[in-house]
Amino acid sequence: MKINYILALLLIALTSSLARAQYFPLSETAEVSILTMGPGAHLYDKFGHSAFRVYDESQGIDLVYNYGVYDFNTPNFYLKFAQGKLLYKLAVSPYTPFIESYIAENRWVKEQILDLSYTEKQNVFNYLENNAKPENKYYQYDFFFDNCATKIRDVLVSVLGEKLMYDSNYTEEAFTFRELIQKNVYWNSWGSLGMDVAIGAVVDKKATLWDYQFLPNYVFQGAANASLTRSSVNKALVKETKTIFTNSPSKETSFFFYSPLFVFGILGFLILIITYNDLKKNIRSRFLDASIFFITGIIGILLLLLWVATDHSTTVMNYNLLWAFPVSIFFTKAIVSKTPKKWIKRYVFFIILLLCLVGIHWISGVQEFSYGFIPLFIALLVRYLYLFRFLKNN
Repeated sequence: MKINYILALLLIALTSSLARAQYFPLSETAEVSILTMGPGAHLYDKFGHSAFRVYDESQGIDLVYNYGVYDFNTPNFYLKFAQGKLLYKLAVSPYTPFIESYIAENRWVKEQILDLSYTEKQNVFNYLENNAKPENKYYQYDFFFDNCATKIRDVLVSVLGEKLMYDSNYTEEAFTFRELIQKNVYWNSWGSLGMDVAIGAVVDKKATLWDYQFLPNYVFQGAANASLTRSSVNKALVKETKTIFTNSPSKETSFFFYSPLFVFGILGFLILIITYNDLKKNIRSRFLDASIFFITGIIGILLLLLWVATDHSTTVMNYNLLWAFPVSIFFTKAIVSKTPKKWIKRYVFFIILLLCLVGIHWISGVQEFSYGFIPLFIALLVRYLYLFRFLKNN
């Protein structure tokens, strides 16, 4: 009896697998659409979300194909995330609970029904079903170039080919990748500061409208302005746009006394007060200098590792290393000494030059830095100048 039960389960599993592999035909009334969900309350939700919907009432199909899923149970999850090696996957789920989860989070939902022929609908469905197979569903995630939003665009391009045309001139906007991020995240927040520190100058170049589609809202706009060419006749890609859910916008409140600008403002003020007191007494607060060297050195090492030891495409060429110079950590012992070696004065002059380069890179547009760091940068420059003067005179 037990053996028969096991064989029955295996038969059901095999039948289910074969059914998926054979791509059963959709009906003529089936619809393929793009779902766009608005931003949420958490940092990882701030940019919205995109997914495909395949709806075929006569076949009892109403599925969402979601490329934005990762598995928390992945071995060495946090290490892989830090290294840029975390795999995302395509997940297939019923439409109703999927949408209800976004409604529960008070996030608006819009649907763009695509004006596809029956063959094109079937081809999109087959493509998604093939991608959903266990051996195909995983992909190497990249925030700017291969994420849940870009997958929508790329799947359509793969299936529809040269028939699909995206309008590259529907707006006169000209943003960098970093500016596009900042449109979704409040500038004086820890999330914004963290991203500004971690990502390098590669995101400070102007993005094209094609590049914009790493953000779900621009996938929506891109599809709205795209067209299909059949027999020399152009038709809009989207035949109907529906609002599935209109959220009740809640004003995002920010507590200034917890913000980066306030925290680093207080920290910078303390550094300036200590420096002024040192100037009056002609002394040097050695442990302040050692703390600055140690902390900026640690930050610099982490940024350097993000540059050279990970697969992240956006953490390279990070000029935050100019103020968080990794080598400083190795000179902590030297700077805390009551009688530092003469060469330490030359190193202090060197890091003054590096800090000046931060301003040059910022003004010239090579890389934009977090505005929350401005009080800290001013305080570090004043402290380094005093330190150089003190070491020179003593």
